[in-house]
Amino acid sequence: MQTLLGRISEEMGRAFEKAGYDPSLGTVTVSNRPDLCEYQCNGAMAGAKQYHKAPFMIADEVAAAVGEDSEVFASVTSVKPGFLNLDLKDSFLTGYLREMAREEKFGLEMPAKRTLKVMDYGGPNVAKPLHVGHLRSAVIGEAIKRIAKYNGEEVIADIHMGDWGLQMGLVITELRHRFPDLVYFDPSFDGSYPEDAPFTVSDLEEIYPAASKKSKEDPEYYAEAMETTKRLQEKERGIYDLWKKIYEISVADVKRNYADLDVDFDLWNGEATVNDLIPGMVEEMKRGGYAYTSEGALVVDVSEESDSREIPPCIILKSDGAALYTTTDLATILDRVSKYHPDEIFYVTDKRQELHFVQVFRAARKCGIIPEETKLTHVGFGTVNGKDGKPFKTRDGGVMRLSTLIADIRAEMLEKIRSNPEIAPEETEEIASQVAMAALKYGDLSNQASKDYIFDMEKFTSFEGDTGPYLLYTMVRIKSILRRFEEAGGKRAADCVLIDGAGASEKVLRRTMCRFSEMMKAAHQESAPHRLCAYVYELCNDFNSFYHENRILAEKDEALKESWIALLSLALSLLETSISCLGFSAPERM
Repeated sequence: MQTLLGRISEEMGRAFEKAGYDPSLGTVTVSNRPDLCEYQCNGAMAGAKQYHKAPFMIADEVAAAVGEDSEVFASVTSVKPGFLNLDLKDSFLTGYLREMAREEKFGLEMPAKRTLKVMDYGGPNVAKPLHVGHLRSAVIGEAIKRIAKYNGEEVIADIHMGDWGLQMGLVITELRHRFPDLVYFDPSFDGSYPEDAPFTVSDLEEIYPAASKKSKEDPEYYAEAMETTKRLQEKERGIYDLWKKIYEISVADVKRNYADLDVDFDLWNGEATVNDLIPGMVEEMKRGGYAYTSEGALVVDVSEESDSREIPPCIILKSDGAALYTTTDLATILDRVSKYHPDEIFYVTDKRQELHFVQVFRAARKCGIIPEETKLTHVGFGTVNGKDGKPFKTRDGGVMRLSTLIADIRAEMLEKIRSNPEIAPEETEEIASQVAMAALKYGDLSNQASKDYIFDMEKFTSFEGDTGPYLLYTMVRIKSILRRFEEAGGKRAADCVLIDGAGASEKVLRRTMCRFSEMMKAAHQESAPHRLCAYVYELCNDFNSFYHENRILAEKDEALKESWIALLSLALSLLETSISCLGFSAPERM
């Protein structure tokens, strides 16, 4: 099914052709002067040079060519110096909405060929608690994934954990210092290691920062951690088994945190997954003449003549032979290409990692790790800041845990939901949790990903303005109207027939609803969940304007009332689909 703009542009193209001009000049856009018209076409301005003719003369001829019997346009007006102002017929909008209601995915066209995308987002480190900095990767990545799937792409989501390297060496070294008698550190032990880990996730959360601090202050401790890391990478029996215990306990906690956010992954892989691929990959880089030794390190040059800034060589191995993030990222690309043959590998991380991905992507291309036709994409996001404009902290100045942030916003919403006496006490927690997720996710996603934003609990949990709770409140209002209509003996919404509209506010609502497909396409093509957020907010505003101007359930004209019910049912379906793609849902009441 064509988008609304596609269909009316095609109609204008026929008018241009009928008047003797190139039909491609008929492209229509939403009016930038809604006080004058609903849509506009500037094709006459573009065609003036091509046809050596004054644009207003072309516009006059095209307007005449449309004629009064158009099934699409209620009016087409030529305005000097050559603009075409357009308004749509109610009957055309009615037909388009009826077609949307019948079509799967409201008529959103699916791609001719389904593509496969591997998405890398999340990226938590094992043995460290998830903090507020992990929020954006999870929420933005999940929304982009869901939007891509809705647009017909096949997506494999990989959390790509930091579960290898020096950070693991530091944790194991600190465990050795605290518990030297553990059997994992006894090289002569040849029995089975205990099934239960000798520590908890809370222990690990305290151990890593302590170990990191020591390594910066004590050179001998740092050297010991480096040696432990080497032994881990060589999979020394006791060290490797202890690492597996750390991994299992940490990942169980990570999964709980992401489940709270309704974020899920197909693959729970980490850097350790590709450790065994690194030696062979490095040898291929050397054999192909791509990698060479510079100041003891193995590097690949990735600078290009067109660079406007210096792009340093990509370091593959440090002078001591240790691998880096670049190494494991390249090995991960190799692994993904080998296993999944994706059309695109897509990363969602902090925008401060932009240079890292430039180096990795160029090295992957140069060394033949990835086919030329496979896209590599990085979407960088900004930071979550407090009201002071600085990175979001706890009251005592520490980095806030993600679980604490989620708990705080749930507590805030629970207090507000409990103030509604119509909601049964047993329902309040579930509803508060739903609304809290909308507040948290919409508060993040409504901002352009690349920009920093201020986390404002009071604003995000408000039921007024551009917020998640406002969207849900609007949807609950629609659900209530539909429920009361049926309870009063009305037809099922699915059996109600949409007829032509009865007012200006209804027409605005209808036109916004008709834009669903083009908006969903744009949100996907631009990897921009904020585009979808803006649409949902606009749709809710347009519904509320219509609602306040019309007494829907008290309407005496039964055909008109049923038409409104059909309209509301479709609007609700569009809203439910949209917020599902954003990663949250609406309760029945609130």
